[in-house]
Amino acid sequence: MPRRPTLHVATYNIHKGFSQFNRHMMVHELRERLRHLDPDIVFLQEVQGLHLGHAARHDTWPDVPQHEFLAETHWQDCAYGCNVVYDHGHHGNAILSRFPILDSHNQDVTHLQFERRGLLHCRIALPGGAVAHCVSVHLSLLGRSRKWQMGALADYLEEIADPADPLIIAGDFNDWRNHADACLVPRLGLTEVFTDGAGRPVRSFPAALPLFRLDRIYVRGFEVKHSEVHHGRPWSMISDHAALSAHLTRHAA
Repeated sequence: MPRRPTLHVATYNIHKGFSQFNRHMMVHELRERLRHLDPDIVFLQEVQGLHLGHAARHDTWPDVPQHEFLAETHWQDCAYGCNVVYDHGHHGNAILSRFPILDSHNQDVTHLQFERRGLLHCRIALPGGAVAHCVSVHLSLLGRSRKWQMGALADYLEEIADPADPLIIAGDFNDWRNHADACLVPRLGLTEVFTDGAGRPVRSFPAALPLFRLDRIYVRGFEVKHSEVHHGRPWSMISDHAALSAHLTRHAA
């Protein structure tokens, strides 16, 4: 029987390219660290699409949006979903992919107007002909809003995706009490890569010594071969969140 190819995915809240407490601009170190990790698909949150102030203050601030800078020459394709707009710029979620992104859509899931949120959905053509639905999420700090947003995410995917389609949802859920499992797992047929339905998600914040279970990778149509939390140095010098990664294989037909 031929060996099924492994898909390497990662999720990372990059804190807009700055270290914890915004002490240092780290976008160049971030790019090198992601390239060293070398996932096939990267789900990113707090991606700076534009910031005129940072560009003026930092000589080495990239001339292009952060998702393009990070993907340049390494990932074949990238997509960005703008969620928060201000006078001097904007930020949101992004997906970088080694494989073609067939289309992308940023679903507005703002629940309270002072906290703008969106879900970046891409359809990605995987080797072998399968098309995976990939969603980068960054949910609310407020429990009531998170519950509404998770319901909106499930409604959206139930409407546009066949239940048999491969699916990866990853990002910063801000869900330290793990209410996401009860909402998303039964409706979408998901597995959280670190728990396999038998435990709790991993601790991922703060990156130096993780205490809170904020970040997740949920999958459907894949087997989890290996998963890892990337915390401590050098990761904790780059962002306030740890990065999560997983090696997956497609379920046998």
